[in-house]
Order: sequence, then structure tokens, then C-alpha cells
Amino acid sequence: MTSPPVTANGLFENYREKLELRWLAGQAGGEKTIIPEKRPGDDLSLIGHLNFIYPHRIQVLGASELDYLRGLGKNSYEDALKHLFGGDCGMVILTADEPPPERMREMAETSAVPLLGSTLSSEKLIDHLSYYLSKMLAEKVVVHGVFIDVMGIGVLLTGEAAVGKSELALELITRGHYLVADDAPEFVATAPDTLQGHCPEALRDFLEVRGLGVLNIRAMFGDSAIKRTKILRLVVHLMPMERCPLNELDRLRGNRNTRRILDVDVPEILLPVAPGRNLAVLVEAAARHHVLLHHGYDAAEDFISRQQRIMEEKAGP
Repeated sequence: MTSPPVTANGLFENYREKLELRWLAGQAGGEKTIIPEKRPGDDLSLIGHLNFIYPHRIQVLGASELDYLRGLGKNSYEDALKHLFGGDCGMVILTADEPPPERMREMAETSAVPLLGSTLSSEKLIDHLSYYLSKMLAEKVVVHGVFIDVMGIGVLLTGEAAVGKSELALELITRGHYLVADDAPEFVATAPDTLQGHCPEALRDFLEVRGLGVLNIRAMFGDSAIKRTKILRLVVHLMPMERCPLNELDRLRGNRNTRRILDVDVPEILLPVAPGRNLAVLVEAAARHHVLLHHGYDAAEDFISRQQRIMEEKAGP
């Protein structure tokens, strides 16, 4: 799934407080696309200090840039503003609470190019905005399942309908773990090997359990039962025992595979579901085991090495 285009109004509403933004002029262009829909392979110059040769979609002007413009002759100054508020520029931001020249306000209104101000320094604004834009433009995907925090790691429970994902999640929550998202967690590739998951706003705090209906986990268990976001570390796929290829299960290492999501390989465990199996304990054990593997300890290898050592000792010299 490609990221949606970014508008000035959307950027302002989402990050007004964090970036200390305020409108100066050009509000008529608030719904214009300042950064188009980003697709894999796009090479967009998103944000940077004032640049006429390779204009950024968001041009940032601080005291130095404004002094440069004021030092131009009348005709050159007019040409520079026409260049600034035309072409590929989608938004202009003045930093460090710099007041905009009146002619700059007029050009912003005439061209309907958003002109905003911020109290942050240019360097800090560019750093923060670059981070926020990378999140807004990151490739996203929705994966059906229940996303929970178990033992400090993000675990995605998957499986066919009515296999027991929500009931398992509810039991894990009662055991002190945390709900991130039910049914449709959204994942974003924040780095080449990292997927960050969160819950769509419409589903936040809710968990649907067959027979009980929709439950508000925050209202039932408190704020501490909810996590807003988590990095995906492990997928646990639930499958009815009668459909599991038991003859193919590895008795030493279990059924461990990888699942590819947004070009990131995530470890996946196939967990057979049958009456009497304590799935919550098994998922907790899977999470603990994953942490041990991540830190370099492999129980299967340890077991094999111990058996070999015992056999060698019994065999003697």
C-alpha cells in the first residue's frame, strides 16, 4: 500500500503543536498536495533550506535566507519570490519566529502556496519534519490478526476466522500483557528490517470476542492494558490440530518459518490448536524463546550438544 499524498492542512493538524506551527498566509492552498503520493523508487526532494536550483517541496527560510532575499535588488527580489512561490514548491515555512515580509505574504496569497511560521530553529524544524514525513510517507499494510505486546515484544496472532485469536488475546491481557490492535493492525516499514504496528483510530481500545461482542479493553483493564504502538518481532499462526501437518513438525525446533511483510522477514511459529492446550502459556513461552534466540541461545542446539557429549562420554576412549 502506497502512502497517501500530504496536504498543508493535514500536516498542520497532525504536527501543529510538535512543530509549533502557525499559519501566516496562503490558507487557500491548504488542501493542495504539497507532497504527492510516494511510491517505491520515488526520489523526491522533500524539505530543506531555501534552494532555487533544486527546489524542495517544503522550503525552509530562517534569518540567513531572509537576509539574503532582503539584500537583493528590487527586480531580483521580485524574481526570487516568483520562483519561490511557483514551480515545484508546495509550502514555505519561516523559522525562529521570523516575521514574513509583506510582499511574501502577498505572493503566498496570490499563488495559494501555504506560508507557515514556526518558533523552532531551521535545523530543528528540518530534523523533526523529516522524521514525521518519513512516517507519513512510509509504505503501510494491514494484516488480519490480533497484535499484542507479550513479554516486551510485539506478537501478531494470525489464523483463520473462529480459530480463537481474540479469546487468546483476552487471556493474555488478563495475564498482564498489552493489546495493540485487534482485527486490522496497520504496519509501517520504519527501517529496512523493522515493522512498526499500530491500531487504526476507529478500532483503538476495542477487542471483539465471539459470544461477548465488542469489549473496550481500556475501560475494563485500565490504560496500562493498551500499547499505542509496537515493533513486530514474532508471528504466531494458529491452526486447528487436525489440519496441522504433524508428520512435518520438527520435534526439536518446532515449526518455525518466516513471513515476509513489506519486504521484511518476520519469524513465524505454527501453533496447533486443540482442546486442553493452554495457548496463553504457549505464546508466552514462544515469546521468551524468541528473546533467547535473539540473544544467541538456541535450546535445540544446546540439547543436541548435550546428547552428543553424553554419548561420547559413554563410548569412552
